[in-house]
Amino acid sequence: MVAAKKNLPISRRTFIAGTAGAGAVMGLGVLLPGCTREEAATEMAASGPATAFAPTVWFELAPDGRVHINIAKAEMGQHVGTALARILADELGADWNTVSITYVDSDPKWGYMVTGGSWSVSTTFEQFSRAGAAGRTVLVDAGAALLGVDAADCTAADGAVSGGGRSVPFAEIVAAGGLDRAFSDEELAALPIKAPSDRDLIGKPVTSLDVAAKSRGTAVYGLDVELPGMVYAHPLVPPTRYGSRIRSVDDSAAKDIPGYRQTLALTDPSELFQGWAVVVADSFPAAMRAAEAVVVDWEAGPTASVSEADLLAEGQALVDARDTGVLVVDDGDVAGARAGAAKVHTATYRTSTALHFTLEPQNALVEFRDGKCHVHAGNQWQSLILPALAKALEMPESDIVLHQYYLGGGFGRRLFGDQMIPAALAARELGKPVKLVFSRPADSRFDCVRSATVARLDASFDAAGKLTGVEHAAAAGWPTLAMAPGFLADGVDGNGKFDTFSISGADHWYTLPTHRVRAINNTLAQETFLPGWLRAVGPGWIGWSVESFNDEVAGILGEDPVAFRLARLDGAGKNAGGPPKAVGGAKRLAAVLEDVAERSNWGRELPANEGMGVAVSHGQERGMPTWTACVAHVAVDPASKKITVKKIWQTIDCGTVVDPNGAMAQAEGATLWGLSLALHEGTAFENGQVRDTNLDTYTPLRMLDVPELDLKFMESTEFPTGLGEPPLIAVPPAIGNAVYAATGKRVRDLPIRL
Repeated sequence: MVAAKKNLPISRRTFIAGTAGAGAVMGLGVLLPGCTREEAATEMAASGPATAFAPTVWFELAPDGRVHINIAKAEMGQHVGTALARILADELGADWNTVSITYVDSDPKWGYMVTGGSWSVSTTFEQFSRAGAAGRTVLVDAGAALLGVDAADCTAADGAVSGGGRSVPFAEIVAAGGLDRAFSDEELAALPIKAPSDRDLIGKPVTSLDVAAKSRGTAVYGLDVELPGMVYAHPLVPPTRYGSRIRSVDDSAAKDIPGYRQTLALTDPSELFQGWAVVVADSFPAAMRAAEAVVVDWEAGPTASVSEADLLAEGQALVDARDTGVLVVDDGDVAGARAGAAKVHTATYRTSTALHFTLEPQNALVEFRDGKCHVHAGNQWQSLILPALAKALEMPESDIVLHQYYLGGGFGRRLFGDQMIPAALAARELGKPVKLVFSRPADSRFDCVRSATVARLDASFDAAGKLTGVEHAAAAGWPTLAMAPGFLADGVDGNGKFDTFSISGADHWYTLPTHRVRAINNTLAQETFLPGWLRAVGPGWIGWSVESFNDEVAGILGEDPVAFRLARLDGAGKNAGGPPKAVGGAKRLAAVLEDVAERSNWGRELPANEGMGVAVSHGQERGMPTWTACVAHVAVDPASKKITVKKIWQTIDCGTVVDPNGAMAQAEGATLWGLSLALHEGTAFENGQVRDTNLDTYTPLRMLDVPELDLKFMESTEFPTGLGEPPLIAVPPAIGNAVYAATGKRVRDLPIRL
């Protein structure tokens, strides 16, 4: 049989269960070759009592009955570990007070590692449910044997198996040994999963597993890590992201700074870092001071003069041309509707460049030891940065280990751990651990910003005034094209690929007579900076144009904005939805809209210069919809033009709410970020670089401007979907529509300025 701690090959469909010696291996899969169940049971019994129940990958039962769960996701304030542990522990029948978690380092045994897109709970729910159910099945069978009762008469709950009026703790079951059960794919699929009414942990009040460490200051973030003999490095960011070249480096003034060691000009075989240098010192303050003293003569790249106006002008030209981009949606005869239109209404919506501004600046500590590269940093997408590191270091991915820590803010910035590359290059050249830390200005200039965007929408109306079609073209820099081109999707006509993360939200759930969407890459943006994923990504700005334009069309038709939306959320055709994640389709979106309209008392009389606006969103992706409806109440000062958001209502249907506290925290944070992007955040490119590099000029939402929030989750037992990003999406257009209701002025740019 298999030794207790040996790493077994793991795939989505195989996960072996068994016990050997001092441990147990639990999983989902098939019997080991050449071993019958009877033989396995005999061998297990002969091996003696087990002292641990140690699954190969996802969980283990310690001798004292504690359940330890491995989390292959990143914790950045969303309590993802608590949510995922709930799923497994609930199905297992564990006592929550005995559950602990570990955020694991990179290893192929964990499978594909990524935390983003609001995917974590939705993509892990089935996997952890089945793992927990398989564990419960084995424990119940073994516990029933110890109790001398039929397994069908036993249950597992609170860390024990009960039956016949008695119970036996999990710890005693493991100590007794003899655990052996293997599952075929068919048996696995047939495993009984708890009905929602039988759940003990999912959706119930429990303590978050990471709060204590964060509250006590014992939680370790990437910025906290230290290694013996390490030195510090501060980057010297070149004038352009691409094409810069160092002519010379003068560090004579830096040599007078105590602790300064040297300045390294980096050569990166991956060419992600062009014209970079790092200043090395014994402390980070010394590295910062020396970085200000070092003089670098750069030859700037070709985008050194690019401005925000240039990026927006390029985007405007692209959306105005009718032969650009990739076809994403093509429903009905849009061209015919336009050709026969008695009236066409056109509107252009724009968003400015936005920064991530994570509280913890970018950092990485890298050490080469025992032939391997060890990287210490918080990261969202290990499976994305590993190939980039391998290319830059010209070494196999298997020789690179990413050690995971808490993230002091991710928001999409840490999906690409590109800060690891210069740290690794420096560590290898110096032959000692290097801790690279970015100052706030350097972090801002290095940011993978949310691209400036331009969207054009055209609505066609016939002679009777009826809406006959909508055309939508959207241009932006594409993050996926730059960082993960293998994830680009095919256009509906097969004539190109597009970045779904830069157009999601345009494929909405409204039933329209005809509808066409084109996704367009702004090549000037692509050449000027590395476009990034920022919380809510494409829908964060696509929703701005779609939901603002819906209000404009409703006004032309003389319809109330809520009534206009409800009439088109009929669930017809492709908008009917279906299992597992989109059950109910547009009807569920209509339900949250009706709910938020009622709760906000939509349509009531308001004082002068005040207004209410509405918007809806299906969340991050059409295939994993989180149905959200938002109403915003604003007041506008006619003299100062200041916009004050008085209250925001949101109704959210994300299916089963696994972790209520974490869900509400994410919804509140996303709502406030939506408000921040609507009224406060935004920078501009000047001379090829972002203009604002610190919080004296880049001004996100302040506490003074936080409105009253009234957020509600719909009761549901449907499959759980995402929450990290969806509640952001409808907030900016709801505010923009409220501004129109208050002032009669239509706003089409973010951030909103009157």
